[in-house]
Amino acid sequence: MQALKQKWLFFSILGLILIGAGLSLAIDAAFFRMDHPEGWNWIYYGTFALVVFNSGICCYGQGVIYKVKLDADNRV
Repeated sequence: MQALKQKWLFFSILGLILIGAGLSLAIDAAFFRMDHPEGWNWIYYGTFALVVFNSGICCYGQGVIYKVKLDADNRV
């Protein structure tokens, strides 16, 4: 039971951090594109931002799965 709670907290918090970081990086990549319209380096920056953002969604989803399992164990 305690292990599920630790996993839930870890993945939920990590997911929220990664979602925020990914959004911040994506906005920064958009500003980078506006400042440097001649280059294509913003594509790599934006792609990395989307990878971070989607990783955050996956981690948060895993946290939700652990929370559901934790709640199901508490009902039994």
